[in-house]
Amino acid sequence: MLRKQSKSKQIAMGLLSNSIKRDELKPGDHIYSWKNAYLYAHHGIYVGDEKVVHFTRGSGQEIGTGTVLDRLVFSMSPHPTDNPCPKCGDQSRLDGVISSCIDCFLLGGNLYLFEYDVSVALFIAKPRGGTCTLAKSDPPEDVLHRASFLLQNGFGGYHIFKNNCEDFAIYCKTGLLVMTSLSVGRSGQATSFVAATSAIVSSPLRFLTTSFSGLAAVGYGMYCISRLISDIGVRRDVAKIPVEQLVAHPESIESEAVAGLTTAN
Repeated sequence: MLRKQSKSKQIAMGLLSNSIKRDELKPGDHIYSWKNAYLYAHHGIYVGDEKVVHFTRGSGQEIGTGTVLDRLVFSMSPHPTDNPCPKCGDQSRLDGVISSCIDCFLLGGNLYLFEYDVSVALFIAKPRGGTCTLAKSDPPEDVLHRASFLLQNGFGGYHIFKNNCEDFAIYCKTGLLVMTSLSVGRSGQATSFVAATSAIVSSPLRFLTTSFSGLAAVGYGMYCISRLISDIGVRRDVAKIPVEQLVAHPESIESEAVAGLTTAN
């Protein structure tokens, strides 16, 4: 009986997150760790030698829009300490793309592996966004090249919905960027927040039932659909952008890509 319960718990946790041990990591892996009681996850690219390249907002930066999510990201940023990491030093005020040891990246959290090229069934079965995508990953050498290049040249300004740590890691893995503003949020977890709050309110299907279970089913169905159509692996408003072009001409990328997407359609 205990063995069956343990197996069921493992399956349930596998749908929430894909736990991985440190000695199983490979350079080029997209990893993440849940923060603030599983409300938000921080993402990065493991580059080997216990190092992670990730995109962050330092604790010394302005909170910006002042939303709850902005404050959440601010609160999970490393803060000054009397005992800085002997490997990384005090990184609390660093902003943008940085390199940290895996302990500083995790900040006491557990380690998980972001999954690529998953099936539609598995994607929908995942109750939380920001854990997997239908998109395929590029070879590790391409991933590491993008991460290294952006570490030296940056990834633009941090924005909780439009340019966050998950967007950075997914770009490193795929080279794909969402080039239009047709949807709110590019990353899986940003989309999940939006979808969860608007699933029932915005859906005309909510008028088909008045029972709590019916509303819950409708809401969850809309939530899953919203997540699926917003995934970078199926969206049509994406383009593969070389990292050198991304850094050299960021202002021209969107107009060129949108023109190309319009022509293709």
